[in-house]
Amino acid sequence: MIDEKGILFILSGPSGVGKGTVRKELFNRANDLAYSISMTTREKRSGEAEGVDYFYKTNEEFERMIEAGQLLEYARFVNNYYGTPRKYVEDTLAEGKDVFLEIEVQGAMQVKNNFPEGVFIFLFPPSLEELKNRIVDRGTESQDLVLKRLKEAQNEIDMMDAYDYVVVNDDVNYAVTKIQSIIQSEHCRRDRIASQYKQLLKEE
Repeated sequence: MIDEKGILFILSGPSGVGKGTVRKELFNRANDLAYSISMTTREKRSGEAEGVDYFYKTNEEFERMIEAGQLLEYARFVNNYYGTPRKYVEDTLAEGKDVFLEIEVQGAMQVKNNFPEGVFIFLFPPSLEELKNRIVDRGTESQDLVLKRLKEAQNEIDMMDAYDYVVVNDDVNYAVTKIQSIIQSEHCRRDRIASQYKQLLKEE
């Protein structure tokens, strides 16, 4: 019997590329993926549940975890910390479940430093013009902020070489199919399973 550990998949890319939309469609299709639950110091909102929406911590608890290296990545937004707890990811992988993390590029680079065995997928826009249209269509940002986000996106695209795979999000369904293919391929990699298969032959 092959006792295969789960794999951590990291989906990342510039703001406005459609990471959340792709992730939702992927989870609509796949019921064997575990979504990486983030940790935060912000107050729990009505209807949210511990270990479902977030893991909730005080500032002191969160900072102790940073010092102890217990987070794969973290950032601070509007006086609150957000991060990915290492223990939850490692425990879920040990159960044989794949873990899927959707994150910004800066956070993905932190994860790569702390968990290099993860599989990093860069979601690429069909064009910068299309990316601009998507950001503008949100209708939530000023012209200055749109230009700032586009400049930031170009810098993030320059970091694409740090990833294992690139998927163009020109069509959500097609992008999700490609990501599913990546997941299947990674489970067939020789370096993941060869030693276990060889051991299986010896036992017979």
